[in-house]
Amino acid sequence: MLDQIDIQDIVKIAKDAGKAIMKIYNQEFDVEYKTDSSPLTIADKKANEIIVTALNQLSVNSFLEKNIPIISEEGRSVPYDERKNWEYFWLIDPLDGTKEFVKKNGEFTINIALINKETPVLGVVYSPVLNVCYWAKRDEGAFKNGEKLPLKTKEKRDVYKIVASRSHISNETKDFIEAIDTDKEKVIISIGSSLKICLVAEGEANIYPRLGPTMEWDTAAAHAIVNESNGLFNKYIENGAYQKHLYNKKNLLNDWFVVKSAR
Repeated sequence: MLDQIDIQDIVKIAKDAGKAIMKIYNQEFDVEYKTDSSPLTIADKKANEIIVTALNQLSVNSFLEKNIPIISEEGRSVPYDERKNWEYFWLIDPLDGTKEFVKKNGEFTINIALINKETPVLGVVYSPVLNVCYWAKRDEGAFKNGEKLPLKTKEKRDVYKIVASRSHISNETKDFIEAIDTDKEKVIISIGSSLKICLVAEGEANIYPRLGPTMEWDTAAAHAIVNESNGLFNKYIENGAYQKHLYNKKNLLNDWFVVKSAR
């Protein structure tokens, strides 16, 4: 099934959602709050509608035997018994970084991933304000605006760059950063949404530890990009061990994880 999907079709869907989001971003809008106190705007809903409709139509146009099922942050909650045997499914966050969207700092993205059983095999992360698009497909490489990742930039040998969340950073993450053993100067880069993971994938940052809550749709698309850029994205165990980071778990809450650059 993966070979029937053109990654550029998914890039276009993400960019179409981005255009709709920007129309709302550039005007006044209301903010609702979910039961977990996270913000929700009309932009989240509109982007979700555009992406879901386009992905379903893509299945028809690609002559797939059946629609690929979809899990979205803004869609219905799919029971585990219904999804546990899915071979492929789309996992999307139509507006990742709604807090950054509300603050109007531009650090939000559209995330679209394709999961094969428990592994991301395709991902698109698009930042409409920055006009930056990352994409990857299994065995086809990872790219930023068409340039292959990791980027060929001159590494600063005396600096160790650590990515941290702008809006969410736990004490455990702070302790992890403090314990990093390096002779280099530690520099913290704070940015919103899945852009944090993408900075590591492109080689702009060395590491992104996230020892705190995230959801599977927050990371899946960028995880696919890390995989194809030869970086590492692993589940972090409290004693310092690592395991494979899995998707489509019974609980869609992510485990703690650490992302490391190929550099």
